[in-house]
Amino acid sequence: MSEIPETIKRWTAKRRVALVLELLRGETTAAQAARKYSLTVAEIQGWKEAFLSGAENALRSRPRDDEAMRVVEINKLKQKVGELVMERDVLTEAMKSHPFARRLLDK
Repeated sequence: MSEIPETIKRWTAKRRVALVLELLRGETTAAQAARKYSLTVAEIQGWKEAFLSGAENALRSRPRDDEAMRVVEINKLKQKVGELVMERDVLTEAMKSHPFARRLLDK
């Protein structure tokens, strides 16, 4: 079933691909793999996202080069940071009217 050894000192690209393929085939979940291999779910999800992004680019009729891929990823991350900052600002503003939250904000 799994071609990944139980104990791993170094996660090579080949091993990461094998794990992502197991996830995609439904043989395991990110949470199960994280427990089994002492990884974080976020780390595994990052590998999966990178894998799928690379696969999408490979199947394009005109694949992007590495720099273009980085620019796309940077723009996605900037957008996410902007969303999180806006969410934080809304929550901070909402907390100002709560009596207990004011104490937290004053610290």
